Amino acid sequence: MNHLTTRIGPSVGRARARSTRAVMEWNARMLDEASDGTRRGTRWGRGALALVPSALTVGLLGTALAQGALAANFSVTGQPFTLTSNGVEGSGFGAIVNTPAVGRPDGSTTTNTAMARVGFASAGLAGLCGIVHQTIAGVPYSLLLTGGQKVTAAPPGTFTTDIDASNLYIQATELQAYGPTTLQNAVLGQSADQVTVAGKPLTGALPGGFGLGSAGGEGGSSITLHGLNATAYDAEMAGALVLPDLKIRVVAGSAATC
Repeated sequence: MNHLTTRIGPSVGRARARSTRAVMEWNARMLDEASDGTRRGTRWGRGALALVPSALTVGLLGTALAQGALAANFSVTGQPFTLTSNGVEGSGFGAIVNTPAVGRPDGSTTTNTAMARVGFASAGLAGLCGIVHQTIAGVPYSLLLTGGQKVTAAPPGTFTTDIDASNLYIQATELQAYGPTTLQNAVLGQSADQVTVAGKPLTGALPGGFGLGSAGGEGGSSITLHGLNATAYDAEMAGALVLPDLKIRVVAGSAATC
């Protein structure tokens, strides 16, 4: 037994020495890496925040994002969001009043909210800012979608469009411009079911309902809006949307501007 102990003892001692030396070497490496100012490892706070958009019921991107052109729908179930732009120039313009189905938190829908459905056969936007407010576990967050030039809180007196959109539709409870609005070849009070955009009637149009259509035939109307600000439930780009410098980010709190 003593002979066996004598043989095992040095082996255990050597193993302990190797383990201690390895731990000391690893600890020294970690201290050296920590002192060089380089951030390593998993950033759990940032990683958790990156998961927030999946909890926001926002449908938005199509398949051609890499090329900067996509068909998209931006909507939040049963909740309005804000869309702003420095300006809009559109042709083939039309608008009606309808009562679309709006989702409720319990999964049911209601049609008690009158909204304006506005459509453009083609449109140019001077920047785009979309803001969605969401509360998760009692904490407020804002999802910001931006593209093109920076949208300013006070719209510029003149603007140049840098985003091209076709078949653009906005479903909104409020839509306003902060500067002059120019309408050409428009008919105010046209029957809603006679208003067409890109050859199609607007969704929810009722015969005899209020409509704003074109006096110049299909695509003959045009509109220029300075400083677009819309409280919307849906923004649909049924055609191509060329959106330069697309950015989607989530920030804490209730953001008012992008």
